Amino acid sequence: MLPREFIVAWILVFLMIFPNIFNPCTCQLEPPWAAKKRHVMKEKVRKMFYHAYDNYMTHAFPHDELKPLTKSFTDSLSELGNLRLEHLPQDYNGSALTLIESLSSLVIMGNSTEFERAVLWLSQNIAFNVDARVNLFECNIRVLGGLVSAHILATDSTNRLVHGAYKNQLLILAEDLGKRFLPAFNTPTGLPYAWINLKYGVMVDETTETSTSGCGSLILEMGALSRLTGDPTYEYVAIRALRKLWSMRSSLNLLGTTLDVVTGDWIEYSAGIGAGVDSFYEYLFKAHILFGKEEFWRMFHSAYLAVQKYFRHGPWYHEADMRTGKATYWQLTSLQAFWPGLQVLVGDIAAANSSHREFFHVWEKFGVLPERYLLDHQMLHPTEKYYPLRPELAESTFYLYQATKDSWYLKVGESIVNSLNLYTKVEGGFASVKDVTTMQLEDHQHSFFLAETCKYLYLLFDDSFLVDRNYIFTTEGHPLPVLGDWHDRLPESYISTNWSFTQSEKQGRRASAMSLQVCPANDNQQVESACHITDARADHRCFTDEECGVDSTTCRRRSCSMAGYCGLWLLV
Repeated sequence: MLPREFIVAWILVFLMIFPNIFNPCTCQLEPPWAAKKRHVMKEKVRKMFYHAYDNYMTHAFPHDELKPLTKSFTDSLSELGNLRLEHLPQDYNGSALTLIESLSSLVIMGNSTEFERAVLWLSQNIAFNVDARVNLFECNIRVLGGLVSAHILATDSTNRLVHGAYKNQLLILAEDLGKRFLPAFNTPTGLPYAWINLKYGVMVDETTETSTSGCGSLILEMGALSRLTGDPTYEYVAIRALRKLWSMRSSLNLLGTTLDVVTGDWIEYSAGIGAGVDSFYEYLFKAHILFGKEEFWRMFHSAYLAVQKYFRHGPWYHEADMRTGKATYWQLTSLQAFWPGLQVLVGDIAAANSSHREFFHVWEKFGVLPERYLLDHQMLHPTEKYYPLRPELAESTFYLYQATKDSWYLKVGESIVNSLNLYTKVEGGFASVKDVTTMQLEDHQHSFFLAETCKYLYLLFDDSFLVDRNYIFTTEGHPLPVLGDWHDRLPESYISTNWSFTQSEKQGRRASAMSLQVCPANDNQQVESACHITDARADHRCFTDEECGVDSTTCRRRSCSMAGYCGLWLLV
């Protein structure tokens, strides 16, 4: 008999991940051709994964990443985020980064034999006592996250993926790595340094600049490590950094992009949902799901509404000054394509679909998604015209198909697969695109291509791994189970005696679906987004501001005009 807390937690995530399952009007029945198409495409993606994986194992293993054009390798762990390639180690021979990143993908594709072989090799051959200066954020999401996720999969009794020889070696490796992260948090603010030497700690004269993502996107992996080891230190330092970061937000609930970890001052005030900030928003919400802390939800709720108010322009999201909310840069960055997937978890399906279609339109225009596209000039950024095999569009496509079962998303996935095979597949693997206008290739197969891009495309066409299981995926695509005993306290709004209809009866003032922590589709048919509050009257007539609701697109509160109609009059 499952414990009651686990059942309630299951209901929580089920409703978040499949918000429209009880609302057939928002879904399309799968056409007869879709099942056959999904099978064909699943096998295409499987071949893609193994073409990349086998070439890595042949030409690059145990080094970090594959160089597919020259069929060689790069020991890139110390290069991630290191744009100037400073302080590179002399004797570093790799940490099998791509193998670590591939572990959960092997499980999802049903290859328990290779998973077991990889786990045992890592257990016997990898150590982190190396003189290598690494980016804390990248090492956390790729290596620590990969090890923690693989340990959970290896010890899952229902899978029996590793027989006999596994004695928690991956968890031991993960804990050793986590301990090597801790000196980075020894700052006056509690915000961690962006760089840490795995052997010697924080280097003399280390830069004090970091990004919002860099110090605000550590909680999933380090929190999971604490829950698995029983040592609260890892979760504590990650939460302390997150709280400090949140305390630095502006009066508009916006955060900048870069900051100083010693002084706690902002360096770059321009804010957005792309590079430098993206996973901060993602981890607030996913940490709420994983650990059940209402604190994470309150942060995310405020941050999400601020994004909708100050960044959104139709289906696009520009950047704005965190202090004033004034637009700064009108540009699409490829990392922003994760946002529709996050909105699916919130239940904001219409907004997610709108943005996703625009991203896919740009994909179709160029054949892949360029790193940066200038919206105000409708042109590529002159220097950032590359596509490094990023997964974010595939990720959002997967989430939207799960939420709607609209077969159009299968066609999107097919288009992505065909483009990757057409433009990026080479004899030695899959190469990044250096220039999307010429499709000139670059000699690099990033580890996230196996960890995320192939994984999300495979799950789009075959989600059998998720049947009867509860997982959230980290920002690097590593699955972590949602467990009742990981929750400090279950959110009150998901206890059966306190669901939305009970709350709304007691609530004097009308509230949005997001405030009530329910999916918009399960609230009523008039609600158009997670922040939307309808006007009190269907004809939008009013006598006071209290009779006006919240705009569904901008999440701004409507007011009552002198003529007695609700609208966004204060913006005129």
